[in-house]
Amino acid sequence: MLVIVPGLALLLERLIGYSPRLVATIGHPVMWFGALIGLLDKQLNIADRSPGQRRFAGVVSMAVLLTIVLAIAVVLQHLVRSLPLGWLVEVLLVAPFLAQKELGRAVNAVAEALDMSLESGRGAVSHIVGRDPHALDEAGVARAAIETLAESTSDGVVAPWFWLVLLGLPGIAAYKAINTADSMIGHLNERYRHYGWAAAKLDDLVNWVPARLTAMMITGACFLVPHASPSNAWMAARRDARKHASPNSGWPEAAFAGALGFALGGPRSYQGAVVNLPTFGTGKSMLVPEDIERALVLYRATLNVLLATSVVLALLMFSAHQAS
Repeated sequence: MLVIVPGLALLLERLIGYSPRLVATIGHPVMWFGALIGLLDKQLNIADRSPGQRRFAGVVSMAVLLTIVLAIAVVLQHLVRSLPLGWLVEVLLVAPFLAQKELGRAVNAVAEALDMSLESGRGAVSHIVGRDPHALDEAGVARAAIETLAESTSDGVVAPWFWLVLLGLPGIAAYKAINTADSMIGHLNERYRHYGWAAAKLDDLVNWVPARLTAMMITGACFLVPHASPSNAWMAARRDARKHASPNSGWPEAAFAGALGFALGGPRSYQGAVVNLPTFGTGKSMLVPEDIERALVLYRATLNVLLATSVVLALLMFSAHQAS
């Protein structure tokens, strides 16, 4: 029954998500990881240490984080797999690490808010991006939402699923711990330039295959979406992904842009400083709320491709097990 865990987890999380009541009562696993990362940051990231010392401290922090997360996950997996219906418990344990429902809800909220007013759109998009919302016009808000949707399709959904398929509960838990650390300390600012080096490099490593797999799935999803181009999606990903400073983030973003005929990326403002980023895709850049909705249609189709892939993998693994 373990072969069906990834597919069932995808289906459960997509339909139900993670209860806000649970968040209020016990928090979310990512919040627990964040608390540990914050504690390690406070204890190890000492300002008056040399760059080399701070980089070593960052390596130690990631080693401690992953040791604790993996130890707990391995013990939990061993325990639940010894139960009569342990596969069902495992589905419940891994589903919260897949962010399908919340990602779609958050991006759809931007489309609805932007449809009402620019200020409402800026307020909604500020919850999902780090750039300055007050510097965004309507097209900027729409692009920001779609860019976040594209990138998070990879690191919020496909990558956790990939590591779940590969290594079970320990794999998906370790991935989310690394990804959370990167989002918290993997910044090129004065405090984290050296201390966050290990988190950033590990995140690049564990997302390398999933980012390219996501671009492939987005391309496949184009066959399910009217007016989406699979050839343009893959061509844009191959051509433009390398422009991104990250070795991974450009793949899903460029695939979304090519698929829908958009131009994503470009200059953006962070804390008052304008950062000139490359453009992905060669289509229109003056996007509107309806374009966010088009992107969400492609996102949902990509989730369908991911679910179908889970089913096929489960059937193949079951057949191989029966043959042996």
